[in-house]
Amino acid sequence: MAIVKPFQCVRPDERYAHQVAALPYDVYSRKEACQVTAANPRSFLNIDRPETQFSDDVDTYDDRVYEKAGEMLKNWIEDGTFKKDCLEAYYIYELTMDGRRQTGIVACSSIDDYVNGVIKKHENTREEKEVDRIRHVDTTDAQTGPIFLAYRSNDAVNGIVNLVTGTEPMYDFMAEDGISHRVWQIHDKDRISVIEEAFRTIPSTYIADGHHRAASAVKVGLKRRMENPEYTGEEPFNYFLSVLFPHDQLMIMPYNRVVKDLNGLSEDEFLQKAGQSFEVACMGTEAFAPLNKGSFGMYLNQKWYSLKALNSLKSSDPVKGLDVSLLQDNLLGPVLGIGDPRTDKRIDFIGGIRGLKELEKRCSQDMAVAFSMYPTSIQELFAVADAGLLMPPKSTWFEPKLRSGLFIHLLK
Repeated sequence: MAIVKPFQCVRPDERYAHQVAALPYDVYSRKEACQVTAANPRSFLNIDRPETQFSDDVDTYDDRVYEKAGEMLKNWIEDGTFKKDCLEAYYIYELTMDGRRQTGIVACSSIDDYVNGVIKKHENTREEKEVDRIRHVDTTDAQTGPIFLAYRSNDAVNGIVNLVTGTEPMYDFMAEDGISHRVWQIHDKDRISVIEEAFRTIPSTYIADGHHRAASAVKVGLKRRMENPEYTGEEPFNYFLSVLFPHDQLMIMPYNRVVKDLNGLSEDEFLQKAGQSFEVACMGTEAFAPLNKGSFGMYLNQKWYSLKALNSLKSSDPVKGLDVSLLQDNLLGPVLGIGDPRTDKRIDFIGGIRGLKELEKRCSQDMAVAFSMYPTSIQELFAVADAGLLMPPKSTWFEPKLRSGLFIHLLK
């Protein structure tokens, strides 16, 4: 079923791991990335966002930018910042946030599993975002940002993880944001065999985060197959870097919404229309987060409201039944005029990690109304992916974020 292989990892020397480890490339603007790299010359963001090595008049997507990434990776391997392990191995990557641990297997997943639907996705990708990572992977000959995959928890994998995490870790550090990171290596052949065989019994794995990185890695692999018609299927470009987590350790945070205006309605008119699909109750000035599926918080004119979807709106359809769909289909679309939330400039999305105060802040600056969401569950994500369907945009926010630079998969 799922092909999940050990690999020869390029990784930071133990002395530098805490400096190298960087948040994903796409959480930063160019200005923010430049600030991070200026403050930390060893941050992997220097390679993940190589435009930081150029003045602002050099385009982010200039050929020289990608060539710089390849040059820096080569130099960091040569100067000892990175080293390549001699043996193929799995790695265990544990992240702890606010006392909650999630522990994944770092491995290479098959591009054929992605093409054939064994690796399931739940959202569309945008071509322009894919092109950037395709060029980065192809020019550096490396996959540098792991794809966050989920799978239904497996006793055999859990048993190995529990044994190994009882030993001394290879890396053990706390990042500036208070999230701790620990890494172990698994090179014992018997344990490798148990893990590999266990994943072969798992029918599907699921992209939790990193749809664009996954699509880009697969397209580079398919491109290299075209360039190497004698390929055997065992070449490194047939696989992509991933970290696979059991479903029962993952936490999805809400992905909240803010809208710029009331679509020409007065406050009373808007509340009246909202009441046609939701039970509306004023909660006062205390920030309100929903406690149940089918419920929403709403911040309007310095007051918080509770919205509860009428039973007639609820659906057993895996997509239409999502809270993000209930809000979009019954309030954001028909009342506030948000036709396509992917492209409409009047709506913005705020990850749950920022808290409800961020919603209040935005409404005091540039927005008129905010909605706090009940988080999508991992079971809902699985149901959508298993049905071959796609979630609405900004349905899930996973925390903590995987760090880039701790594990690198070379393509040749």
